[in-house]
Amino acid sequence: MTIHGIGVDLLHVPRMAALVRRRGANKIVSRILSPPERSAFSRLSDEQAATRFLGVRWAVKEAAYKALYPLRPTWKELTYASFDPDTGSKPTLAFHPSSSTVPGQRPKLHVSVSHDGEYILAHVIAEHSDVV
Repeated sequence: MTIHGIGVDLLHVPRMAALVRRRGANKIVSRILSPPERSAFSRLSDEQAATRFLGVRWAVKEAAYKALYPLRPTWKELTYASFDPDTGSKPTLAFHPSSSTVPGQRPKLHVSVSHDGEYILAHVIAEHSDVV
């Protein structure tokens, strides 16, 4: 396996909160979340948790976009799942490209997210097989 790319993104959570106030959560949800993410988002009842949820996905997908360049995934082709304390599974980022986006390629993605106060930091490493 070789590294295809590395991406990083830093998000100031108040910026996401301002975007949600301006555009509305539903518009952002329909633009950036994949179906499994939309399902998880619909179960959130707290506004602060919902803003952080959107902020994490925004930062992760921005970092993934940088790691995958020159591939150009859409927001909805990427699905982030956070750490699951019940199973102990680490965070994952799945890339489900349409055939027109990435014919015959599906890089494996590794993701790490950190939260600190008003900031979210996301790192993504994309790797691909050298086998043709």
